[in-house]
Amino acid sequence: MRPVKIDAKNLQYTPLNQKIRAAVANGAKEIIIDNVLGQRFIGDGLRGDGVTITVNGVPGGDLAMFMSGPTIIVNGNADHAPGNTMDKGKVVIHGSAGDAVAHSMRGGRVYVRDNIGYRGGIHMKQYLEKRPILVVGGSARAFLGEYMAGGLLIVLGLNGVVPVSERGIGSGIHGGEIIIRGKADEQYLGVGAKQLPLAEEQKETIRPILEDFAKAFRIDPVPLLAAEYSRIIPASARPFANKYTWE
Repeated sequence: MRPVKIDAKNLQYTPLNQKIRAAVANGAKEIIIDNVLGQRFIGDGLRGDGVTITVNGVPGGDLAMFMSGPTIIVNGNADHAPGNTMDKGKVVIHGSAGDAVAHSMRGGRVYVRDNIGYRGGIHMKQYLEKRPILVVGGSARAFLGEYMAGGLLIVLGLNGVVPVSERGIGSGIHGGEIIIRGKADEQYLGVGAKQLPLAEEQKETIRPILEDFAKAFRIDPVPLLAAEYSRIIPASARPFANKYTWE
């Protein structure tokens, strides 16, 4: 079957998403959307293993929200909250993304080649075999991994940028882990977070992820595999226990 092509120029987000759903329902495995300019909710709630959607342009907020299965490739930047509560699948962004990337994500992978905004990975969670993964090639702004309950968040600081240099890293974290290339300044750690070196055996567990990220963006994986990393994890399972009193 040939790829299904959709021209999104001057198309409001509701009819655009109706066209995407109709194509998947008719058996399409490859969908190419041209001239995307801020349309929201692309791929939201979409199901379908083996479906690849290529977005040429800049999608609006909540890309792939609640999605379970497909792969979305964005040839450009993305707005806020791509991967919001995503259940399964992959989002690959060839650019930067806004705030709340992977908000409450519960499965699948989100790869951002460049930078993300505030509160990346907030409320990420995992259950049984489902472990969401967010990898950021550049830098992340404040409150990275806030209230994180599970999953894996990696920030690489490529092209000479500092991975994270703002406050609140892992604030309220009580599950999962944040891995940063190099080391974060301790003053930027949030409440309930602690930083440790990433041991060699732990580094081996992220090797396939780093290789997959490098493959997605056609970059050399060798420097990533050779780098030193730090691991930010919960200092306790109840970071705000001292905020409450019991009689």
